[in-house]
Amino acid sequence: MHRLFALAAGLTLFATAAAAEPIEVRIASHVSELAPEYAQSVLFAKKVEERLPGQFEFKIFPGGQLGKESALIDGVQLGVIEMVDVASGVLKLDSKLGLFDLPWLFDSREHVERAMAKGLEEAVRRRIESKADVKVIGIYENGFRHVIDSRNPIVEPADMAGMKVRISGGKFRQGVFESLGAVPAKVAWGETFTAMQTGVVDGAEAAIYGFYEQKMQEVQKYLSLTKHVYTPSFLMASKSFFDRLTQEQQKVFIEVGREITEQSYRDAAALEDRYLADMKGSIAVNEVDLPAFQQATRPVYQSYIEANGKDWIDLVDAAR
Repeated sequence: MHRLFALAAGLTLFATAAAAEPIEVRIASHVSELAPEYAQSVLFAKKVEERLPGQFEFKIFPGGQLGKESALIDGVQLGVIEMVDVASGVLKLDSKLGLFDLPWLFDSREHVERAMAKGLEEAVRRRIESKADVKVIGIYENGFRHVIDSRNPIVEPADMAGMKVRISGGKFRQGVFESLGAVPAKVAWGETFTAMQTGVVDGAEAAIYGFYEQKMQEVQKYLSLTKHVYTPSFLMASKSFFDRLTQEQQKVFIEVGREITEQSYRDAAALEDRYLADMKGSIAVNEVDLPAFQQATRPVYQSYIEANGKDWIDLVDAAR
């Protein structure tokens, strides 16, 4: 009798220990530890651990360790990776998400936050989840994109005429640069520094952290804060992984994902300010005539509106 009780007690302890085994959660990104996505992933993991101590073992994989952005998005949809924090690759899931490739859509980070809070974030979240097998945990910031070059400061649209610029993104972004008289060039990001040194391109467009980590200020003269495109970051979970969580765990993931939004914006702004301050000793930094660029590129919006409507653009304009 005692032996049976001891055996039963032992099995109960074993089952309890097994149940307490933390769930491994990998959060992968295609960008480095210098990018906002890394800080967002770390913050999310920290806050979930505070709410559900010991239930998860978070492992952060920045810098494309688990694959390039497109592979990470495929992986989270297929359920072979638990979570990703990615950016512009998500916009390719649906043409309506191409809103974020439209030029000079937002005036400032504060404008972005107002538009997101007034319904844009929820609309984007629903759209992604309807088009992909993922759960959108949070929408944060990858950052505004600017232009760095060796030819001249960019203050007004005419300053870009004839400039060879390495760009990324889809047809909207390429069309924007072409409409301003620039010559878009497709160069691998890892080869852009050398392309600048050798004169293959005059410059490139990217977020500040991208310029900073590649030390592009060492081979370029001007950094124009064009803010021509704002790209969100998307913290997403595999639907199959998310569905395996308990109701309490799902609730905490969703709540934490939303709770860290404001802090994520503040952290992204602080990172950009820090990198910019470090770069200013090596390169001339200038602002641009924002209304002039907005007016010059507004015709680009028409093809987007014809294909996707203007309800999201109206949300952005209402928050301007």
